[in-house]
Amino acid sequence: MPTINNQQLAIKLTNVSKRYTIHHEKPTLVEHLVNGRNESFNSLENINFEVRKGEKVGIIGANGSGKTTMLKIIAGITSPTYGKVETKGKVVSLIDLEAGFHPDLTGEQNIYINGMLLGLSKKEITKRIKRIIEFADIGRFIDTPMYMYSEGMKLRLGFSVAVHADPDILLLDENIMVGDLDFQRKSVKKLKEFFKKQKTVITASHWLEFVKQNCQRIVLLKKGSIAADGAANIVDHYEQMVKFDR
Repeated sequence: MPTINNQQLAIKLTNVSKRYTIHHEKPTLVEHLVNGRNESFNSLENINFEVRKGEKVGIIGANGSGKTTMLKIIAGITSPTYGKVETKGKVVSLIDLEAGFHPDLTGEQNIYINGMLLGLSKKEITKRIKRIIEFADIGRFIDTPMYMYSEGMKLRLGFSVAVHADPDILLLDENIMVGDLDFQRKSVKKLKEFFKKQKTVITASHWLEFVKQNCQRIVLLKKGSIAADGAANIVDHYEQMVKFDR
């Protein structure tokens, strides 16, 4: 992914659009002869977006507004159909916490694989592995194959590896709330440490109170476009808009 020349910027999206093609299967004989129908769907359209180093930005909007797609494009998980994406520094996302895990390997072995995918060296992982295991708190399962893990255990381990990777840019999606209530409290506490540091944090969430408390800048997406970009009072505007739509 290209890096930015401007030393003050961490993320820059220029005219970014993302289009998906949806294939519809037809149930009737006549429709089967047509062999289905393709429909284009624009998840994002002509997004221009810059984030300065150390900025804490919250992205809000209704389901389908493009929040997760925008994070995935910044993370490099998916590519834009059009436009240019630039980042500066190590990017870690909490979007797909199970990415890189192998079901036949143990939790400890998967920590090394996942950590390397996040840009850590084997030496760095070895130095942090005790903290990663303690934070995940999955007990004796750390030495068992991952196919024996529950979904919650895999998410906890993935979350722990990600937050201990020391990113320059941290991307948070709805997975900021993983595991049971105790682990959720521990997760929020850990995330708030990032908000206090000079890290760049982008949060896309329906948890509006969390966004309002921790982000000084709010971006409201509507149908794949930026509808508003400004201070925390945009959250209040969005809440009123949702009430009015009801």
